Amino acid sequence: MVTAGAPRAVLARALVYAALLGVVAVSLFPIYFALTTSLKQTRDAFTTPPTWIFTPTLEHHRFIWLETPFPRYLLNTLVITIGTVLLSIPLGCMAAYYLARYRSRPIQVLLFSLLAVRAFPRILLLVPFFLVARAAQLYDTHILIILIIVAFNQPFAIWLMRGFFLDVPRELPEAAMIDGCSSLQAFLHVVLPVVRPGVFTAALFTFLFAYNEFLYCLILTGSHAKPLSVAIAQYGAEKIEYWSWSAAGAVGILAPIVLFIAVMQRHLVKGLTFGTLKD
Repeated sequence: MVTAGAPRAVLARALVYAALLGVVAVSLFPIYFALTTSLKQTRDAFTTPPTWIFTPTLEHHRFIWLETPFPRYLLNTLVITIGTVLLSIPLGCMAAYYLARYRSRPIQVLLFSLLAVRAFPRILLLVPFFLVARAAQLYDTHILIILIIVAFNQPFAIWLMRGFFLDVPRELPEAAMIDGCSSLQAFLHVVLPVVRPGVFTAALFTFLFAYNEFLYCLILTGSHAKPLSVAIAQYGAEKIEYWSWSAAGAVGILAPIVLFIAVMQRHLVKGLTFGTLKD
């Protein structure tokens, strides 16, 4: 039996889906535009009206990957990103576990101090970081950018992972220690496997944060440690060919992110839903 409100519910659902499709279309259009521009001949890339049917070419991608330092910039980006994740996540896990397990007024003050660090305008520290980097002879090095990104990322990583550790029963590590584990062993072998989805989620967001870093990389890197986020700007200029190369570079930048998210998707879904369902 069909109720009187059924057509209205179907219409409301259809409107919601239509709105979501519109948001997805608007969000994906820049990616579609960059991809098609990178595959078009230069003469077809910016015609008016747009050329919808064209013969694809990989010439711009070949030029970017084989005739420019693009692979070296990609390697710099991966070194900075992976180094940030490998340093930030272990430190964040240990700090978040401690802040979740011990609750006191000083702990609360420390937590809100971390938020203050996260909210602090990053551009105000640019000149001090530059002076310190020159004095310590760390200018244009991977380790300098990794340390800076870790410093700014830690408040977010700690707050994110602390929420996962709060969902772990306190009795779990205590039972492990009664059975003979040390505090570190209980953390590594009992607690950490339980919050693994949260760790993967924090790693994903840290990866994206480091991969897209631009401001400090622009000022504190030169020819040696320059990442893709800074190098891509050199492919855009007044000559129309440069815009096709820039589109090919944008696709090249996007590819590792898409691959990483595809690999981490299952862990991301688990992490985002961790603790929302209780028995």
